[in-house]
Amino acid sequence: MTALLSIDQLRVSFRLGRGAAASRIEAVGRGAQGVSFEIAENSTVALVGESGSGKSVTAMAVLNLLPENAERQGSIRFRDRELLTAGPAELRALRGREIACVFQDPMSSLNPVFTVGQQLIEPLVLHLGLGRRAARTRAEALLNEVGLPDPKRRLDAYPHELSGGQQQRVMIAMAIACEPRLLIADEPTTALDVTIQRQILELLAGLKERHRMSMLFISHDLGVVGEIADHVVVMRQGTVREQASVERLFTAPQDPYTQALLACRPTLAAPPVRLAVIDDHLADPAAGGARPAVAKDPDAPVVLQVEALSKSFWLRSGLFGRKAFPAVKDVSFELRRGHTLGIVGESGSGKTTAGLALLRLHEASGGPTGGRAVFRSAKGGGTHELLQLGKSDWLPMRRRLQVVFQNPYASLNPRFTIGQTLVEPMAIHGLERDDAAREARARALLAKVGLDAGAWGKYPHEFSGGQRQRIAIARCLTVDPEVLVLDEAVSALDVSVQAQVLNLLRDLQDELGLAYVFISHDLAVVRFMADEVLVMKDGEVVERNTVEALLSAPREAYTQRLLGAIPRGYRGAALA
Repeated sequence: MTALLSIDQLRVSFRLGRGAAASRIEAVGRGAQGVSFEIAENSTVALVGESGSGKSVTAMAVLNLLPENAERQGSIRFRDRELLTAGPAELRALRGREIACVFQDPMSSLNPVFTVGQQLIEPLVLHLGLGRRAARTRAEALLNEVGLPDPKRRLDAYPHELSGGQQQRVMIAMAIACEPRLLIADEPTTALDVTIQRQILELLAGLKERHRMSMLFISHDLGVVGEIADHVVVMRQGTVREQASVERLFTAPQDPYTQALLACRPTLAAPPVRLAVIDDHLADPAAGGARPAVAKDPDAPVVLQVEALSKSFWLRSGLFGRKAFPAVKDVSFELRRGHTLGIVGESGSGKTTAGLALLRLHEASGGPTGGRAVFRSAKGGGTHELLQLGKSDWLPMRRRLQVVFQNPYASLNPRFTIGQTLVEPMAIHGLERDDAAREARARALLAKVGLDAGAWGKYPHEFSGGQRQRIAIARCLTVDPEVLVLDEAVSALDVSVQAQVLNLLRDLQDELGLAYVFISHDLAVVRFMADEVLVMKDGEVVERNTVEALLSAPREAYTQRLLGAIPRGYRGAALA
């Protein structure tokens, strides 16, 4: 097959500083060893690897969408044109016209002050020379092609008025507007729930066939890659560890790192006691489940009893009126000490709203809350009706019920060092006898979550996503909680870091008797973590069962659809 894009010995480094004091950090390639692979006409090549492996830098080097301090060496040839030496005008002509990009976060890629229609029309006018009326007609047809409902009305919508999946469809429509020869899709499904992810994967595969374009698909999830790629390039620390057809890579991976990546992902099969972690698997492939399981006590005390929980939000109705929109309706469950309740569902199902309503993190003026949520402390803190507590009474409850959010960078104060971040909650709650004791406890917790003493004086931006999530967990532990609400706490992490955080959560639960409300759209992760699962749809619980019973014999069609949407790799090999 003819190569559409050929990358030969590509090396990318970033220059730090100026003049004689300048240094360089290698991001792609090591020494004289560069990255090499080809993308054939009408084929999909996937770049996979952990965060920091160099896969996104490699892709962005194709069109030089890199910072000014980036230095590229080697060769990148697109249809026999050398792109490494192409000037700004030539690259502008290529971008969007012959090579287009879809990024991970559509909200940060779409301009918030322009309508969807304006952003779709711009490349049609710029690259194809269409008039405004013809471009608007073409834009409407593009939105219809990517499956956006009511495309004519959506042209006048702003990005914030669309869901995450709809925003991603708009980005894909923009990318294919000029019928490019190559589409670069950089983690386009990472933050989406499984059903929307399935829709986006099927959409991309269908568009590739209809438009006969090639695709460079970047992901850390081999389950996704196995369903869309023809050829896979595995990267680690800026170098290619293995490349092969998708069939060979999944059925007979040669490199130990590829084998470790496949072993790290949670599966729907009976879970191991511990998930494999890359470095541990490389050292000893049989070490994944060496630690004995800690049996759950079925008669452990109930720490949280929720009955008919409901939450509504006020929506404007008419000029001065308002009406209540129910986001959560009649949710009930019991949570025992040392147990995990999984809450799963699509985006908009109400699972996060239910968790935040329990913690009273929604403004009371935003809409009414109903039902009962009784917290019974297992540490002598008494019994409390959470939804009836006054504002002043909630401060001591914050100690007992903590939350870990999806995005740890947004939930950590960027102006606080890690030490300040960990000491502040203890000072607020009056824990420990003095500052020295608080610091000693905080440092011990840092070690417990796997971070060394050097983290103490650093700031959040100096850490990776997985490390920041560990810091967020350590911050929760400083106040000795009994219940943790984990809201998509691992959904944005790559498979190895995700495995590390999930193992950490299991270890902490076994050691401290923590109870978890584990909110996720990933049923494979819930399979590893949860004892019981609630499946939510449109604000209601449609199915509730033990995790084993729910996954082996789901009763509801909606649950079956969620299970059917889980990426299973090449013919199921990734999750076998």
